[in-house]
Amino acid sequence: MENLMENDLLTSEKLSFDRFRDEVLRDYQLACESREASLMGRKEVLTGKAKFGIFGDGKEVAQIAAAKFFRPGDFRAGYYRDQTFAFATRIATIEQFFAQLYANPDVQYDPFSAGRQMNSHFATPNTDADGNWLPLARQKNSSSDMAPTASQMPRAVGLAYASKLFRQVPALRELTDLSNNGNEICFCTIGDASTSEGHFWEAVNAAGVMQIPLAIFVWDDGYGISVPKKLQTTKGSISELLKGFQQREGTNGLDIYRLKGWDYAGMVEVLEPAISKIRETHIPAVFHIEEITQPQGHSTSGSHERYKSPERLDWERQYDCNRKFKEWILENELVSEEELSEIELAAKDSVRSSRNSAWETYLAPIKYQVSRVESLSGNILNANLPAGDRIREVLSKLTAEKEPLRRDVMSTLHQIILLSGSHDSNFWLKEYYGELKQQNAALYNTHLYNEGPRSALKVAAAPVHYAADAPMLNGYEILNRYFDQLFSHNNKVIAFGEDVGYIGDVNQGFAGLQAKYGDQRISDTGIRELTIMGQGIGAALRGLRPIAEIQYLDYLLYGLQTLSDDLASTHYRTFGIQSCPMIVRTRGHRLEGIWHSGSPMGLILHSLRGVYVCVPRNMVQAAGMYNTLLESNDPAIMIECLNGYRLKERLPENLLEFRVPLGIPEIVKPGNDITLVSYGSTLRVVQDAANRLQEFGVDAEVIDVQTLLPFDIHHSIVASLKRTSRILFIDEDVPGGAAGYMYNQVMEVQGGYRWLDATPRTLTGKAHRPAYASDGDYFSKPNLEDIIDAVLEMMAE
Repeated sequence: MENLMENDLLTSEKLSFDRFRDEVLRDYQLACESREASLMGRKEVLTGKAKFGIFGDGKEVAQIAAAKFFRPGDFRAGYYRDQTFAFATRIATIEQFFAQLYANPDVQYDPFSAGRQMNSHFATPNTDADGNWLPLARQKNSSSDMAPTASQMPRAVGLAYASKLFRQVPALRELTDLSNNGNEICFCTIGDASTSEGHFWEAVNAAGVMQIPLAIFVWDDGYGISVPKKLQTTKGSISELLKGFQQREGTNGLDIYRLKGWDYAGMVEVLEPAISKIRETHIPAVFHIEEITQPQGHSTSGSHERYKSPERLDWERQYDCNRKFKEWILENELVSEEELSEIELAAKDSVRSSRNSAWETYLAPIKYQVSRVESLSGNILNANLPAGDRIREVLSKLTAEKEPLRRDVMSTLHQIILLSGSHDSNFWLKEYYGELKQQNAALYNTHLYNEGPRSALKVAAAPVHYAADAPMLNGYEILNRYFDQLFSHNNKVIAFGEDVGYIGDVNQGFAGLQAKYGDQRISDTGIRELTIMGQGIGAALRGLRPIAEIQYLDYLLYGLQTLSDDLASTHYRTFGIQSCPMIVRTRGHRLEGIWHSGSPMGLILHSLRGVYVCVPRNMVQAAGMYNTLLESNDPAIMIECLNGYRLKERLPENLLEFRVPLGIPEIVKPGNDITLVSYGSTLRVVQDAANRLQEFGVDAEVIDVQTLLPFDIHHSIVASLKRTSRILFIDEDVPGGAAGYMYNQVMEVQGGYRWLDATPRTLTGKAHRPAYASDGDYFSKPNLEDIIDAVLEMMAE
């Protein structure tokens, strides 16, 4: 019996050792494959097959170690050097990596962005084609990468924050497809130099305060492009600098670990319990991964030999992580050097095969287009046109191109069509040109917003109903009643921001609701607009419905980068595989003073394409827009009127049921002489002016656009202009801002110029910020007298 037990123990130990050795060798093979992908990728750029490349060589071993603890349900918020992590977690294949490097616009081959992002920008779907949420708790997830440094940090806060909500809010525990009791971690990666950005510090502080499961990996290769870290970071060490954030008993904060990026066994040994602690306790952590190398330098745009000393370059060769990994394997006698050489050769062959396959699938459809152009041009060449020789020259240039682009095909088609003029022989070529324009528009110009069933534009309008004895309430009371019913009926809705929780927001829209629905569903934050926006983005990516508040519109600038670069482009840059249905709630217009009366609408319109912009004139209208947005998967910003919270409105009896459609203006006063177009707070001044103008025999039609994005999708303003023949756009933004945008839409896009009997005009605020107090408002923004004078002048033309 003892012999049997001893034999069983030996067999068990052997199996355990064999499994350990096999896992180590698989990891080494992956490290070699990822390195080869970097080396071959750089060559593809230098030979012109790819436009630009940025690679993760030097970080292979550290990323393999971290990926071992990435579980289904976890989310990644990384940056463009995470290729090995993506390979190790099977979020990406090497062939897909090359397809993205070549900018293949076929989502079948680049499933992360359909060629819209450069290499190593990964993403996994969070919804299906119909906009239904996928079982995120049972898949490994990656939020879509961005290139701006540290831009992944705000979103990472939100991705981790969602786990806290799923664990602590009883109403969310039934959403088991989205979370397993909040056990999910957000793995956030960042280069050491990017920790100098304010995004990093705001995110670390927010994570430490909130206590959320965020694991931040700082890849430290000693440089930010050419600038050494002694010029980037106080004390030359981010972990030294962060010591004040260290969590201790009885305090919040985070854990800090220092690891060597070439030490495979050491990293695995530390990461296993550290990641488990984050998962169990939700205490965030920073992993400072030091002594990482960057064998090819920053990117394909330059050489690191220009700024690294010979001694540093020699050290990097000695401490290359793959080399150190190999030495460790040999020192522990896991396999022979010959076996490792075979693994290295196999890695080269595997990557070469993936690269070749990716290139062939990228080039094949373009070559087919070239062939079609050549074939369809035959009729033109046989017609003996005067420009025949020139057409042959243009066509020969295309067919001689070994690596043509789609733009080369389109340019050639355009030239041949122009050269052949109106001759019948170019009929089929014109047809093919039109067909390719449609194809290319679908490849490159779609998915800015949801286009499927969950599009906000497909939410049917539903009228508001009032009881005969409907009470008249202040605007803020209307919103308060609305939010109360909303939180009672939709468990996914959460709200947060400065002063939103305990006092119920500065204008009392949430008054009393935190006590009713809990301090996690309606919560206060610090003064940190950037990560409030990131908090909303991450929560929305995980299937929740956040209302993230910026207290005043003037302070939107603090959060603009992540709203513009991340939220507004998410659906577009992922070719529609990721939706982010976040609502930004804010308020502005016509208060008093430079910092509380801003109307930067032009800024918003031009920087937030991809986000719907709602500008309700009252709070009933705002509630209807919230209802519409919450039925869709599109992000939006809701700009409530600061001076509307104390205005009386009738209380609807169907607060949760009525829907205000987006992109459809409302005629608030019919008229026949001139069309006045505005929105929000200014609309009330316009209405007052229209009433006064009747005393002078002018019957003005007043139109509330309701939303600026989308804008008047059925061209109803032009329908008004056809009757009145005069139009004035009034707005409190700076000259050329939102009023200029509306002018462009109606005059150029909708062709309104054809119906004019007088010069169209805009009436805006001044170019400067509004001066303080009531007189400052009067002389800084359009007032009643300005509008009346402008209209009378137009009527006299």
